Amino acid sequence: MANSASGDSVVDRVVRLIEAFPAGVTSLQLTELSERAGLPLSSAHRLVRQLAEHGLLDLGAAGTVRLGLRLWELVNRNSPTLALRQAAMPFMEDIQQVLNQNVNLAVLDGWEALFVERLSRRGSVANRAQIAGRMPVHISSAGMALMSHQPRELQAEYLKQFRDPAGKVSADVVRHLLAESAQQGYAQLAGVVDPDTWGIAVPVTNAKRRTVAALGVVVPLAEMRLQALVPALQTAARGIGRQLSE
Repeated sequence: MANSASGDSVVDRVVRLIEAFPAGVTSLQLTELSERAGLPLSSAHRLVRQLAEHGLLDLGAAGTVRLGLRLWELVNRNSPTLALRQAAMPFMEDIQQVLNQNVNLAVLDGWEALFVERLSRRGSVANRAQIAGRMPVHISSAGMALMSHQPRELQAEYLKQFRDPAGKVSADVVRHLLAESAQQGYAQLAGVVDPDTWGIAVPVTNAKRRTVAALGVVVPLAEMRLQALVPALQTAARGIGRQLSE
């Protein structure tokens, strides 16, 4: 791929354009998009027009740029999480029907939990986990459930580089929480993101006994029923794992 004067390849610049859209923002003016992507306006305009020709972006007459429907189509049609989401959905719906609270499904991506599905209803407690949203491992029960069931080498690498931007949590504390989660078979974090909520998550393993996801719930702190929630989540996680193995 040809490089720009700054040394960036075309692929680099395309990725920067697509990543420049903030979560929840459906459109940007071309000038703002170029600024957010760190590209000259002329370069951004040229790339946007080329991407629009393939349906990956949509360029409006007034200079408004949107993510294209074909981008959504390709991502959803070929997503590596599609089979996981399809296997998990019936079990997630069952849990939500009983709890009437948030249920989420996450995978590990680097040192973050990436949420690939979420169910919630009106009246549910606050839940910062959004579909296609990310949370650092150490502030998410799903992240802790995922990391606590990874190979020791990966955990050691994670702890070696761990830094809490807020400066409130040390690597030793996270190490203890990971060990506790691995021993219990589930992770729980109370009031970490929102003071009135409790997150509980369990690992989902495939036929090769590899942890591929975490199934979790976010419930009101005052209504926490750990003895009832954990077995229900673990039963659902085993069901999802069986579906993935078929």
